[in-house]
Amino acid sequence: MSSRVLTAVAWPYANGPRHIGHVSGFGVPSDVFSRYMRMSGHDILMVSGTDEHGTPISVQAEREQMTTRQLADKYNRVIVEDLQGLGLSYDLFTRTTTLNHYRVVQDLFLGLYKNGYVVPKSAMGAISPSTGRTLPDRYIEGTCPICGYDGARGDQCDNCGNQLDPVDLINPRSRINGETPKFVETEHFFLDLPSLAHSLGDWLAKRVDWRPNVLKFSQNLLRDLKPRAITRDLDWGVPVPLDGWRDQPMKRLYVWFDAVIGYLSASVEWAARTGDPDAWKKWWTDPEALGYYFMGKDNIVFHSVIWPGMLLGQNGAGDHGGEVGPLGTLNLPSEVVSSEYLTMSGSKFSTSRGKVIYVGDFLQEFGPDALRYFISVAGPENQDTDFTWDEFVRRTNFELANEWGNLVNRSISMAHKNVGAIPNPTDLRDVDHELLATSRAAFGTVGDLLGKSRFKHASAEAMRLVGAANKYLSDTEPWKLKSDPARRDSVLHTALQVVSDANTLLTPFLPHAAQQVHEALGGSGVWAAQPEIRQVSEDAGPDYPVLMGEYASEQAVWQSIPVQVGRPLVKPTPLFTKLDEKLGETGPDWARIDT
Repeated sequence: MSSRVLTAVAWPYANGPRHIGHVSGFGVPSDVFSRYMRMSGHDILMVSGTDEHGTPISVQAEREQMTTRQLADKYNRVIVEDLQGLGLSYDLFTRTTTLNHYRVVQDLFLGLYKNGYVVPKSAMGAISPSTGRTLPDRYIEGTCPICGYDGARGDQCDNCGNQLDPVDLINPRSRINGETPKFVETEHFFLDLPSLAHSLGDWLAKRVDWRPNVLKFSQNLLRDLKPRAITRDLDWGVPVPLDGWRDQPMKRLYVWFDAVIGYLSASVEWAARTGDPDAWKKWWTDPEALGYYFMGKDNIVFHSVIWPGMLLGQNGAGDHGGEVGPLGTLNLPSEVVSSEYLTMSGSKFSTSRGKVIYVGDFLQEFGPDALRYFISVAGPENQDTDFTWDEFVRRTNFELANEWGNLVNRSISMAHKNVGAIPNPTDLRDVDHELLATSRAAFGTVGDLLGKSRFKHASAEAMRLVGAANKYLSDTEPWKLKSDPARRDSVLHTALQVVSDANTLLTPFLPHAAQQVHEALGGSGVWAAQPEIRQVSEDAGPDYPVLMGEYASEQAVWQSIPVQVGRPLVKPTPLFTKLDEKLGETGPDWARIDT
């Protein structure tokens, strides 16, 4: 694998706080992957930000009686704070309402336009009869004309996966107020996807290592690609950089087009903020660099077809060729890592549909690692998964508290009580060597699974080592070896070595607890670095918060590090607190299902 890996994380929409369904798709999986890759020596660039354009932002701003910019500022900060609390190790988490983003979006648009892959044409646009405002495709629902599903969106049907236009829907209705939209003819720019279909097909045919569901879904979409509008009649978005368009107050590049370009613009911004404006090219124009894109399954089409199509067109590599655009020849995604839905009572988490558990509330009550662990071991990696409080409580109590927390606590406590430091192993036997060999072998097994984004299996393998270590302590009974201190110390040293190894294996999943274990084993300094909220600005504009971090200085590496004999130990504090089992029946008071 290349030493340089781009982790491109789907952009959360800034029209409200994010719920745990969101971070199960884009957030936790991407961070587990990135932390493992950094520990393995790869040069990671993990980027994203808040997606802040489009009609839904304007609609929510009216509801909250503020301007669109004020609303975007409000929820950008809420989301930044939530993701920082969750420990998502972004190199840059920014936003789409920056001058840098506007410049990069316009550059890519011009590359597509000059190569003939963006074309103007008339279209039927949906208008709200009561407000006169343009309705975004995703805010129109109706019956799919292809499969008959009643709940298809104006941009695609989640049931059959086909691309749609709002005017195609049978009995269309606005999700904002339920009214029937009015369709009027207007001129827009379209991404000419049919002129990219052959090139996309050739490219997809080479994606042999993708998840089968993602690849098959993407290839099926190529059969009926249609031009897709990339502008809208609204005043909140990126201006169209062409004469006759740029000064029109009600013509803007639409949110779905500019949001996917955010991966590139965030990389450009990161490079500028770290003092090397061309550094982004190492991940975007070096053909050896790899790019992994993380999102929920409702975003597959944008990342496996539309964004690659835009990149091919900008590169002059579409069906009718062209010249390389102003940004150079850009890398297409190496892999699209899509998660399914985290549901509640069988229904998708949705703030608009009334099923919601907000990340901020969850973190305040339970901290970050319990949620990170649940998503990793029981989340919607390859199928829709129902979140229940009973399962969350069970995983926390029996796996984190009883298994892992208990192993850490009793191993360090016995060593502290009997020796006061990490003991010297002078009487190692076959049973000790067997466990140590199992521990060392786990790095290859777990690492291979993490590299393939198989987080459930990876976390299960790490916890299998924890179970083996607990069994080892039960079998060797070091608390009964007071009369044989050499043997007792050898057992405790073995246990502490495996605790150290297991802590390394669990670091991508449990970075906050990993720091605690590192310190409990007598370590100092930063083991697993955390993201920082930094206030930045551009061109004398207003300050805004971003996430960045000093990850290169962390001590965590993907290998077994021998514990240091004689390193002083202190009595440990519990790693995880057991939850009241009654919580599994009701959930906390603040966890609501709105009706």
